[in-house]
Order: sequence, then C-alpha cells, then structure tokens
Amino acid sequence: MLLNWRKYPWLLVALGSAIAFFVLALTLTLHRHYTFYSSYDQGIFNQVFWNGIHGRFFQSSLSSQLSTNVVHSNDVPNVYYHRLGQHFTPALLLWIPLYALFPSPATLTVLLVTLVTAAGLVLYVLARLYVQGPIAAAIAGSFYTANAVVGPTLCNFHDICQIPLFLFGLLLAMEKRWWWLFAVLAVLILAVREDSGIGLFGVGVYMILSKRYPRIGLAVCALSFGYTILLTNLIMPLFSADISERFMIERFGQYADGDSASTLEIIWGMVKNPWRLLVELFSPFPETIKYLLAQWLPLAFVPAVSPAAWAIAGFPLLKLFLGRGESVLAINIRYAMTVVPGLFYGAILWWSQHPEKFKKLSFRRFWVICICISLFFTITSNPNRTISFLVPDSFKPWVYVSLPRQWQHAGEIYSLLAKIPPNASVAATTYIVPHLSGRREIIRFPGLQLRNDKREVVNVEYAIADLWQLREYQVAFKTDRQILKDSIVAIDGVSGNHLYGITDFKDGVILLHRGATDNPDAVAAWLTFRREIEAILK
Repeated sequence: MLLNWRKYPWLLVALGSAIAFFVLALTLTLHRHYTFYSSYDQGIFNQVFWNGIHGRFFQSSLSSQLSTNVVHSNDVPNVYYHRLGQHFTPALLLWIPLYALFPSPATLTVLLVTLVTAAGLVLYVLARLYVQGPIAAAIAGSFYTANAVVGPTLCNFHDICQIPLFLFGLLLAMEKRWWWLFAVLAVLILAVREDSGIGLFGVGVYMILSKRYPRIGLAVCALSFGYTILLTNLIMPLFSADISERFMIERFGQYADGDSASTLEIIWGMVKNPWRLLVELFSPFPETIKYLLAQWLPLAFVPAVSPAAWAIAGFPLLKLFLGRGESVLAINIRYAMTVVPGLFYGAILWWSQHPEKFKKLSFRRFWVICICISLFFTITSNPNRTISFLVPDSFKPWVYVSLPRQWQHAGEIYSLLAKIPPNASVAATTYIVPHLSGRREIIRFPGLQLRNDKREVVNVEYAIADLWQLREYQVAFKTDRQILKDSIVAIDGVSGNHLYGITDFKDGVILLHRGATDNPDAVAAWLTFRREIEAILK
C-alpha cells in the first residue's frame, strides 16, 4: 500500500533534505574527482578495494609508501604491504561486492555520499521516537547542513563515513530493544577501524549513567575497551610496526618516553602525567572552543546542555583534544564525523524534555540562523578544495582556478593517462594517483622505485606529474612549493641520465616512460615550462 504523504508531511521534508544533500554532495564530489582534486587517500582506498576484488585483501603499495619502514627507515614501498598494520578496517569488506560490480574510484565517492545520506534518514526515524515531526525534520536538516557532516563528505572516501549510519542504527536498535541488531551493529562499529570503539564506549557509558540498560552498557564498555586494547597491542603489530612507531607517536607522542609506544603505554603516560593531560585537553584554548562551537552550531548549541551528548560524544572529543597535529581540530576533516552521532542523539533527548521551546518563534528563527551560519562557514572554508571553482583557495596571495580552466586542464591529463597501459607500474603526483590506483604497482611521484611481488626493487615503467597545479598553488602553500621543487629535481635527474624519456608534455603535465626515447616536441615544451618555473621559484 502506498504511503499517504499528507499524513506524513515532515517525513517528506526529511526526504527532501536527504535528496537535496545527496544530489548536491554527489555532484560536487564527482566533479572534484573528475577535475583531479581528489587526492592520495582516495587512491589508497581504491587500491585496497581493487586488490580486494583480486584476492589480495587490504594490500596497498600506496599505503606502504606511508609506512614507518619507508618514512623513517628509507625503505622502498612494496606491493604486498598489508594496510591493516596502519588502520584495521575489516568493515570495508561489506562493500567489496559493490566495488566488484563498478570497479572505479568514483564508486567509492558514490558510496561515501550514500552512507552519509542514509545516516540522516536513520537519524530522522530515531528522532521520531522522541519528538514530533517538525522537530525531527529540523534535526535531520541540521545534520545535512552541519559543517562536521558536509566537510567530511566533500572529500576523499574514508572509513569513518560508516560511523554515523552504524551508530544511529545502534541507538535506534537500543530504543526498539532489537538486541540482535544492536549486537550486529556493535560488531560493525568495532570493525570500522581500530579507534571506533571509543564512540561505542561512549554509548555504553550513557547506558550505564542513564540507568536504562546498565548491564548491557557495562558489557558494551568492556567489549569496546578490551577489543581496542587487544587489537592495537597484539593484532595490528602482527602486520607492521606502524601503530606504535608512527601513529601513536605522531598523535600522542607527548605522553611517550621514546620513539615508539603502544596504546597501553600512551594511556599509562596520561595517567602518570595528569598535569600534561589537563594542559593538552584545553590547548590550544581558542581553537578548542571554536571547534566545540562549530560542532554545536547547527543544532542551536543544544548539545552543550545535553548530558547524553556529553556522555556519548565526550569520548571521541577527548581523543581529539588529547591528540596533537593540525587535523585533530579541523572541522572539515573526517575525524569530526566521529563526534556527530553523540551530539545529535543528545539533542534528540534534550528536545524530548523541552518540546515547548520549539513553539517559540524566536527560538525557531535562532535555529534557522544557526543553520545558515553553519552553511556559510562550510562554503567559505572550501572544504577539501571541493568548490575551488566558487571560492578561491587563497585570497592573499590570490589563488583561483575557474570551472572552465579546471575541465580544460583535466582534459589534457586524461589524454596523457590514455597512453599508460592499465597494468603498467606507475608513479604519479598526488591528485593523479586516484585515477591510476586500480592497479598492483603504483606509488606517489617523485618516488620511482618499489618492491614487486617477486621481492625485487624495480623502477616503475611510467611517471606522470601535474606540475601546472603545483605551480598554481605553490604561491600560497609551502607544501606544494616543496613538492614542485622535488619534482623538478627528480625529472632533471632521470631525464638527464636517460633512465626515462620525456614522451609527452601538455599544459604543465609531463609523461615519462622508462627507457623510451625523448619526444623532441615534448622536451622543448618541458624546457620552456621549466624556465618559467625556475623564474617563479626564485
């Protein structure tokens, strides 16, 4: 029987919000990908999926290039490196059948947007258990306009995009007392990645403190904590030393005594240095407050006064606040999405106790203003360079690439990519990597060597570098400037000793082929471009 939409107008509003979000987000992210703005992580996940459908689960030469053996010991990346030593992500196996049907990095983009959109619809159903349709629709609308949701959606594919759907589903199962589904989703949450148990732990704490299901909550806390400790200390080290020698040190090295540390050692370091823990929790203070305000803003700051929000979201927040690095307090980066489920569930419970507030026109207007401000800050921040054709990447100095110029440049890159055989080993600059990552042997340029399945160190057959994009952005971004310099040195070296021939050069994009003869026209175009680059860098 067809649903009578007149009886469910607010469901229609929620569906409309979901459709609008899906269409806009998918359009922008696909545009981002096809104009070569998707970057390295998109390539890593695509290669992981590609290897997965060929029976080589969780292997990636691109991940190997980020491993501690390569970064700290100057080893050569290898094609048989298991990414599970960096991030333990068995939940990705759920989507292998979908990728097998449509093996493309764009498939992962569609999957990302679909998962986040579905999470908003589950959130609406969850909200309707406690509040009337107008409030539930407003909460769903807040979700689709939250900076911590929109920013991490307009980016590369990432494993955390599964968290909102699984956690909202878990909370819905708890409310309905569907304990079989609760158990399944709890396992799936733990399987997302090694630190996702922190969010599940928060749910357990809420179940205990609210006295609703204290025994189950205690079991959830024990499961999530025990699994995370066992996984990070015993299982992940079987694959590589990355968890202790790289990720723990990079994020929580301030609590460690040496160059490596397990999660247990980091926790002990926190316990025996409470003063340092307290300082890290609130520093840098202005950025910490700004981050909290950005998370609360689309919900009109309701989570700030919701005990349930603090109980569930407090633990993911604690992980971010106690860490170091620029990305931990970046609202547009994937980590922000781990905080979202707890905040929104806490807002639902607060509204269930204060429904009269919604009747006040002044409060509804304030909520709308908060949503508009959240959208404004999201758009003007140009999350992950997704809307660079609308918002300049830098105002001073000015860096802007128009929509026609993006597609014109992309066309030139595609013409060069067509000259690289699908099974050839290749090195590519960051934004070209995703488009070539559906293969066994690929690394990031200016790297040129990898270890193949025969355990032999070889030079890749092809190398392609987008120097034009680096030139455009180097004026405002030091990292791009350094990569441009390193790329020029590498090209001069391998072309000068005739290890690689310059076979094509278009619009600042160079194609090199190992052992090939130089194309005179391509060399002439390269030398002209190089003189321009040299003048700019000086």
